[in-house]
Amino acid sequence: MPFVETEASVRYETINGQRVPVITPKTEVTLTNTETGQEYMSDAEAMQDVQNPDTPTKSEHIRRDVNVTVEEIKMGAGFNISDWRLSKKQVKCTILAYIQDLPSCISTI
Repeated sequence: MPFVETEASVRYETINGQRVPVITPKTEVTLTNTETGQEYMSDAEAMQDVQNPDTPTKSEHIRRDVNVTVEEIKMGAGFNISDWRLSKKQVKCTILAYIQDLPSCISTI
């Protein structure tokens, strides 16, 4: 069963004199033991299973699937196309940051 790791949000900041949307995507994580099929409701629960000497679970048995949902940007009156371009770059950077963090997340379990 997936759990929400990050709630979606959109806020605006002024960067270099421009109003820029900062988008945080909603991330849902499913942690699964590849040997037993057991799903965990948190990183802590998976770590407890790995650290439990009564189970054969190892960190490499934990699979972390991440579903990233990005909020759409509404276009209408007052919409600035340069805001959209900047926010699109921000979304790519945010997703990349999550992907880069995955190996470190898995190695800590």
